[in-house]
Amino acid sequence: MSGRTGTFVPQRGGYTTFIPTPLPSGDLDFDEGLLHLLSKADTALARLDGVIQVLPNPDLFVAMYIKKEALLSSQIEGTQASLCGVLEFEADLQPEEDINEIREVVNYIKAMGHGMEKLEFSEFSVDLLNEIHRFLIQGTRGGSKKPGTIRTEQNWIGTMGTPIQDAMYVPPPPETVPELMRNLEHFIQQPDKIPLFIKASLIHAQFESIHPYIDGNGRMGRLLITFFLYYKGMLSKPLLYLSFYLKKHQQEYYQILNDVRYRGNWEKWIAFFLTGVIETSTNSVETAKKIIDLRSNLVQVLLEKNIGGVTALKFIDVLFETPLITVSRAADALDVSRQTANTLVKKFEDAGVLVEITGNKRYKRYIFSEYLHIVQGGVYR
Repeated sequence: MSGRTGTFVPQRGGYTTFIPTPLPSGDLDFDEGLLHLLSKADTALARLDGVIQVLPNPDLFVAMYIKKEALLSSQIEGTQASLCGVLEFEADLQPEEDINEIREVVNYIKAMGHGMEKLEFSEFSVDLLNEIHRFLIQGTRGGSKKPGTIRTEQNWIGTMGTPIQDAMYVPPPPETVPELMRNLEHFIQQPDKIPLFIKASLIHAQFESIHPYIDGNGRMGRLLITFFLYYKGMLSKPLLYLSFYLKKHQQEYYQILNDVRYRGNWEKWIAFFLTGVIETSTNSVETAKKIIDLRSNLVQVLLEKNIGGVTALKFIDVLFETPLITVSRAADALDVSRQTANTLVKKFEDAGVLVEITGNKRYKRYIFSEYLHIVQGGVYR
């Protein structure tokens, strides 16, 4: 059975695979509604980019947002790690959570960093995607599933234990995948007049339909969105992450992708994608504004509580970078004695800036709770 976006091919094992048509797949119907959404998405992203420029230290904001994206993208796949667990892991502290779950999130952060770095001087290619996939999967529970290698076996999507005959979706046969990925690579690299948000939405959906790896396709597909927009210069900082939106509308997301395959409904998917860009950008702007206000309020609190000095101001920036902290880490970051750091941490705790979370007399850990609350947006436990 052939359609606008691909062909369904019955296989000998009693199941049917979908082989997507190379992009661009037919003419897209840009009605007034889609054009309006595209305009709003462009405006929302420009506003986000503008607000980021006035943050005291935009790189710290980006770093924390990447952690948030990594968590949400991993949570869509069933990972149960929390932001606090990831921060503990990064601080060389012993997390109470499953270390394997945390490692999946940390790998996502490493994969994001590696991809951004390579895109500064490399082409956006299948080889680069394989490299990023290796960073994403190696050393995790999916580490035995050929990290960085295009699959040579049939995979399928369904609930745990579902046989392929009852799958929600069966991607193309393995022998067709290399050519499909070469076609996708060509579409990514070729110059054309397709608006970049539209092109990003097509790339993501096509990648998910191909499902080129045994494991990690969902996370890679979401990374692709940010990588492509950064590669094309739409993002000065890697700040547009749709996982919050996709997690919030998870079942609708899966259904709309299947509507692309079964009904050829590209327009519905593009509208969904653009709505996600608008919602995500708007939320990120609000978050950035709250962080600007928080830092300003903290400086005011220091003045009112007579917690003065250059070291105290520097400690504010340390906390935005490391919102889970110990006295030892504070001493190292500020290059002061442990006693000086202990006194400063105690003053910040008394002022309500830091909250001690262990209840111990020794080996105490403190969190910059108001900042974490803003970044988390109520998503994490």
